[in-house]
Amino acid sequence: MCYRAVSSRDARFDGWFVMAVQTTGIYCRPSCPAMTPRRANVRFYPTVAAAQRAGFRACLRCRPDAAPGSPEWNTRADLVARAMRLIGDGVVERDGVAGLASRLGYTERHLHRQLVAELGAGPLALARAQRAQTARVLIETTKVSFADIAFASGFASIRQFNDTIREVFAATPTQLRAKFHGNGSESAPGTITVRLPYRPPMDAEGLMGFLRSRRVTGIEEWDADTYKRALRLPHGTGTMALAVRDGYVECTLRLADLRDLSTAVWRARRLLDLDADPAAIDAALATDPALEPLVLKRPGIRVPGAVDGLEIAVRAVVGQQISVAAARTVLGRIVEALGEPLAEPDGGLTHVFPTAQALAAAPDEALPMPAARRRTIRELGAAVADGRVQLHPGAAADEVTEALCALPGVGPWTAGYVTMRALADPDSFLPTDLGVKRAADLNGLPTDPAALTERAKAWRPWRAYALMHLWHSEAS
Repeated sequence: MCYRAVSSRDARFDGWFVMAVQTTGIYCRPSCPAMTPRRANVRFYPTVAAAQRAGFRACLRCRPDAAPGSPEWNTRADLVARAMRLIGDGVVERDGVAGLASRLGYTERHLHRQLVAELGAGPLALARAQRAQTARVLIETTKVSFADIAFASGFASIRQFNDTIREVFAATPTQLRAKFHGNGSESAPGTITVRLPYRPPMDAEGLMGFLRSRRVTGIEEWDADTYKRALRLPHGTGTMALAVRDGYVECTLRLADLRDLSTAVWRARRLLDLDADPAAIDAALATDPALEPLVLKRPGIRVPGAVDGLEIAVRAVVGQQISVAAARTVLGRIVEALGEPLAEPDGGLTHVFPTAQALAAAPDEALPMPAARRRTIRELGAAVADGRVQLHPGAAADEVTEALCALPGVGPWTAGYVTMRALADPDSFLPTDLGVKRAADLNGLPTDPAALTERAKAWRPWRAYALMHLWHSEAS
């Protein structure tokens, strides 16, 4: 199957696996334009880390390390998928393998064994592959010194950085920069523009329209065709500007600390659901006669994700029983009162979203809402601050749902919205949502929540995408 995908240069499989050519020592993405090698000369690996571990180096023509990520890490909820989401967010770089294992609730040995068995590489090798990709982006798109790039990418030393670049790309950092000298950034220090690939088709209009209509003053901005927002990152703050182009998203980042590059890129991909497999999703949903016309109208629909799980949870609580416009106003006042100001504002981006601690201690005047809802916001902040509610990318959706529903004022709708966006759960569904009910009636589906839930069983595991189709149809 893999060789057939390679022979047809099928870009849909980019990110699912890589092909390694034994005669050249190079590994490629399935859609590499080079001549297809003989079947006897190729091997297949599930990740670039596994190919690197086997001694192969990255193709500089097709750049397999820059392919869209595997959609498995969003659709699966097992240990391996949760670990991959946390590795993508940079947990290994910040907290080591021990920190990764602790967040997942397993021993380091068991985690390593599971990752090697399925992906062909352990957590350190997977993180190393990510470091190499981050370093290459910085080498080719900035004029930052190699010493700064080495430490910004997570390498422990200049020597380790040089050895890894030579091993992975068969070139020195100087040779990589010379080859792509035309891409060197002339922007201000800390500003980097990268291309984020995705699998077509993509409903960019629906995705960006969703974000645009819910933008919050101070932390988000819409400028022509570009969505901008402020970020709280592990080593500082930053901003991102995202514009959808043909086959990729142009992402411009302004970072206080370059060590946050890989985390910021990964969160941008999660926000726009760029690793989705639209062909599989559309094919599955189109089997329902009620959804088929919606799929044909909006092929490649995406589920908007999150850059901050706490922010999504607060949005869900604030949005209970009020309009989107009213929720925007309330959230803007919360950001103005409790958000941390950016050291250097970027246009209309002036703050980052408040911390859990700030929300837990918020005075009444900072939370312009009914008293019961103020209590919910404070309880939510306290629960996130003390670890009772985990909203990081590696959290399990069922555990998060249970923890959220234990808080006063949080019910299934709120918990479902949080798992859909903050945890990127593709199977979250909100049958009691008023907009869903109206859309169901318009499209010949049951409006009773129990009956609609029963009908939606056929849409699994893509019910969140069906939900987006229903919301868009109700709004149009």
